[in-house]
Amino acid sequence: MPQKRRPIWSSNVALLAAALGGLAAGLMLYFVGGRGSASFVWGFATLPVLLSLLVQIVTSLRRGDAGLDIIAALSMSAALIFREPLAANVVALMYAGGQFLENYAERRARLEMTALLGRVARTAMLHTADGLREVDIDSIKPGDRLLIRKGEVLPVDGRIASASAQIDTSALTGESMPVRLSADDEALSGMMGIGSSFDLIATRPAAESAYAGIVRLVEAAQQSKAPAVRMADRYALWFLALTLLLAGGAWIWSGDPIRALAVLVVATPCPLILAVPVAIIAGISRAAKLGVLVKGGDALEALGRARVAVLDKTGTLTHGHAELTDTWVAPTFDANEVLRLAASLDQASTHVMAQALIQAAHARSLQLSTPTEVDEMAGAGLSGVVDGRRVAVGGSAFAKSHITLPPNRVTPRFPSSTATIDVVVDGTLAGILVLSDPLRTDAASVIDRLRKAGIDRIVLATGDRAAVARPIVDQMRLDELRSDLSPQAKVDVVLAARAAGPVMMVGDGVNDAPALAVADVGVAMGARGAAASSESADVVLLVDRLDRLADAIGISHRSAKIALQSVVVGLGLSILAMIAAALGYLPPLQGALLQEAIDVAVILNALRALRG
Repeated sequence: MPQKRRPIWSSNVALLAAALGGLAAGLMLYFVGGRGSASFVWGFATLPVLLSLLVQIVTSLRRGDAGLDIIAALSMSAALIFREPLAANVVALMYAGGQFLENYAERRARLEMTALLGRVARTAMLHTADGLREVDIDSIKPGDRLLIRKGEVLPVDGRIASASAQIDTSALTGESMPVRLSADDEALSGMMGIGSSFDLIATRPAAESAYAGIVRLVEAAQQSKAPAVRMADRYALWFLALTLLLAGGAWIWSGDPIRALAVLVVATPCPLILAVPVAIIAGISRAAKLGVLVKGGDALEALGRARVAVLDKTGTLTHGHAELTDTWVAPTFDANEVLRLAASLDQASTHVMAQALIQAAHARSLQLSTPTEVDEMAGAGLSGVVDGRRVAVGGSAFAKSHITLPPNRVTPRFPSSTATIDVVVDGTLAGILVLSDPLRTDAASVIDRLRKAGIDRIVLATGDRAAVARPIVDQMRLDELRSDLSPQAKVDVVLAARAAGPVMMVGDGVNDAPALAVADVGVAMGARGAAASSESADVVLLVDRLDRLADAIGISHRSAKIALQSVVVGLGLSILAMIAAALGYLPPLQGALLQEAIDVAVILNALRALRG
């Protein structure tokens, strides 16, 4: 996190200033005839960098890590021992400059991620009986009415309570154009009001809001270490051995210790440990700018390796904005009362179908009650008490387990492309609510892009009936349909799919969380998805656009390609320079300058992953 990185940044600046100041002061003394004083200044300016480096090496060795920092320490020490203080000072400057550049590059690459952390609201204006009062956001409860003024960041998730609101969603979605929301539309914390002031009804506490979850995910992502970085650490040990062997061989073969020094100098530091982390972090930041939060380098690399995609239907291939299109009610029941009871109970659920019923009830101006004794079975349904009546809402199998009195007439059949929700009241099937949720307009093009990005097999895994999901599979030309799935069954589908390669699971609901957790890379539709799925996933789409998933896979491929390119070219140039130094064609001073140029080049090349 930025707060923890400031001391490192400050120490890098101090070491760079000491090395650069010593080099400049020594050169001034040298040119005015004070060669002995110049040598002393160069040697003295090397010591802070060398001592700092030795402390880092000891700390790393205690953790069991060993890397190319050892070469830097050896080259500075050898230069001082063999009375090459100017070379020692240049190596110190090169090392401190490399650390400064790497830290700067990481800070630049993390810019989009850390920008998210800086938008956390601390207070809000609460409507009270006595007027407006500024309160801490931790005290906000669902149902509180807040005033959002122009330029303020929404502190919690809520629904617009004014006629309209002009919103900037760019921090969460990457969309540059503002959005106009109408009364009762959902607005997420982290968005910014850019028009006239408006009222917001809080729907979640601040700690459970979308933005609070995003901040937690960003902090976790910033602490992760990519497999490619760990791989680079292992290769760094081999490079260390090669460097020492070549330096020792040059000394023995020529009898000149300066050749060994030149080899050490030109190998300090190495593009292998500079380019990879910068390219990976740059890729993560690039994805964040497009509204895709990748929790770490391992998740970014896993995206690129995926060969099988397991997709949920509702909220993934569809928008998850189901609409109530038809209603059947049993005799003695009223259609509005059945909807009111179902919507009242569904206030305790985050499922997209539950939200659809709530919106339908609000559209009919029905007064919802607070449910009690709620028990939810993820992906199946929920039961509870509403106004003293025992209510169960869910799929037909779930509803049957709550029916004690058989229906007194045959229930109708509905089109297979629709979804139905059974409502059981006091043991009787009171009604069936029919909802439809059309495909996303870009779903077909996204499927094509996924295949071009290397996804060989695409499976639709849904809790819906086969009759509902089959038309989607046929229309999208997917490879397999698995329907009527419980959360555990989705886990089994993901595990079975691994036979064809690494698996990417994409979902948005609570029932998807276990499958997201066991997949090689889990992707949550986090714009409106459940908090549980976002916490379980490795990648969260902050914008409600499936095409950004294909963008993220492309970013993964490009970041890996740039990292590999930087390593191969940088290592190749370093090894050629080491051979030239061993043969006596590259003195220590010129070698240090050449290696610094190589390091700068690979870091700048790695930063290309920030661009599209």
